[in-house]
Amino acid sequence: MVSRMKQLTEDFAVEPFAEEPVAPAEMARDEQAYRPEVLGKVLAVVAAAVALASLDMFIVNIAFPAIEADFAGSSIESLSWVLNGYVIVFAALLMPFGRLADRVGRKRVFLIGVLIFCVASGACAAAWSVESLVAFRVIQGIGAAMLMSTSLALLLHAFPPERWPVAIGVWAAAGGAAGALGPPIGGLLVEISWRWVFLVNLPLSLAAWYFGQKLLIESKDREEIRWPDPLGMVLLTLGIGVLCWGLVEAPENGWGSARTIVALAGGVLMLVLTFLRSKRPAARWIPTLDVELLSVRPFAMACLAALVFMVAFAAILLAGVLFLTGVWGYTVLEAGLAFFPGPAMAGLFSVIGSRIGARFGSGPVAATGCAFLVLGGAWWYFQMGESPAYLTENLPGQLLVGTGVGLVLPNVAAAVASTLPPSALASGTAVLSASRQVGAALGVAILIALLGSAAIGGTAEDFDKAWLMIAVTAAIAGAIALTIGRAGQTVPEGGGSENTQG
Repeated sequence: MVSRMKQLTEDFAVEPFAEEPVAPAEMARDEQAYRPEVLGKVLAVVAAAVALASLDMFIVNIAFPAIEADFAGSSIESLSWVLNGYVIVFAALLMPFGRLADRVGRKRVFLIGVLIFCVASGACAAAWSVESLVAFRVIQGIGAAMLMSTSLALLLHAFPPERWPVAIGVWAAAGGAAGALGPPIGGLLVEISWRWVFLVNLPLSLAAWYFGQKLLIESKDREEIRWPDPLGMVLLTLGIGVLCWGLVEAPENGWGSARTIVALAGGVLMLVLTFLRSKRPAARWIPTLDVELLSVRPFAMACLAALVFMVAFAAILLAGVLFLTGVWGYTVLEAGLAFFPGPAMAGLFSVIGSRIGARFGSGPVAATGCAFLVLGGAWWYFQMGESPAYLTENLPGQLLVGTGVGLVLPNVAAAVASTLPPSALASGTAVLSASRQVGAALGVAILIALLGSAAIGGTAEDFDKAWLMIAVTAAIAGAIALTIGRAGQTVPEGGGSENTQG
């Protein structure tokens, strides 16, 4: 596999700021193709776009009080859809767009996604109601799904295999640390206006699009003639959305009410139908779920571990902001800045964690990271009280959690990448990203369901349920991660067609 990937990455090498892709036969086939300045620029473009998409999953957390004040009468349940409207569409479309990118070109899908994300960000900043904001967030989620579904595949084709651990580490660090940086960055921006949470995306996404045009090289699967299954996409989106709606609204409707039961059962049913339709697709459609990949144990376990882990991670970010502003009475800016140490640790340990995982195995290192999250949740459960005590009660938990995030994210990504042949990279990494976003959506929904009206203005005791849920969920994710082991390629190359120059 290494020799094969070496050949592929040589074929896809690109000189910096080349105006047009160079045909494979005309490209240099020596180490000059991997000059550090070229790879660094490619990595910066992709990582910047990934960071923006991840940042917007969580940056809105810190803006909740300001949005609520601006749109009088909005509830925590309705505001939760500003988050979940984005995340659900993001999650549901990652896999279809990954398959679409294999057909029409990964660079093309990536760059269109960046532009959609940029335009939708401007529309979010101009929103006139919670409903309009949710609608524009849905469009933003479409763009995020397009760019995220192709991001890791673009990187792995640009880098030689011996440098994959670094590329994967930076990719994971960009996503994980940017998500965790949402509160501190958001806190600073909300001081001006919550609308700046979205306006800040405009120059950054335009820069990513411009340099992406110059640096990235096109690749696609020339033998794929099908299109993604539209019915499967609808079933997956509705399944995740209805399931999350049932969880968010359960405290108000009642856990035993007919509406809650129908919503939860209906969401699960639509997800089952998505799986069954993907298992026996019509000849003209690309199935929404790649069932063949999901049947490979290391791959499936890595994606499941990422999903369960993100339930805890998303709950940490939202609960942390709500606790600091609601229980301890921090201002939005103070709460945002108080979150800085956690992301700093996540960014540091993402690169370190990828190297440790390459030596000791992705599964054990990811499980160790989950153990740090268990300790962080337990610390908050036993230590945090009604009176502010940041250094002794909040900060230690943040450092534990940040370390854990940095160990988990690059290693589940590395486990997936080492399992896949080149022809399945875009599709497979899209499955991983979708698993993460589904977990994030469920984490927000479960947290809101647990806290109910206590989410804003509750007591420390109310939040004990959140910390306990985080610890238990992280423990489950760690147990799943142990089953990954030392992942290696297990999906045969012959199952897919070649990646060829577009």
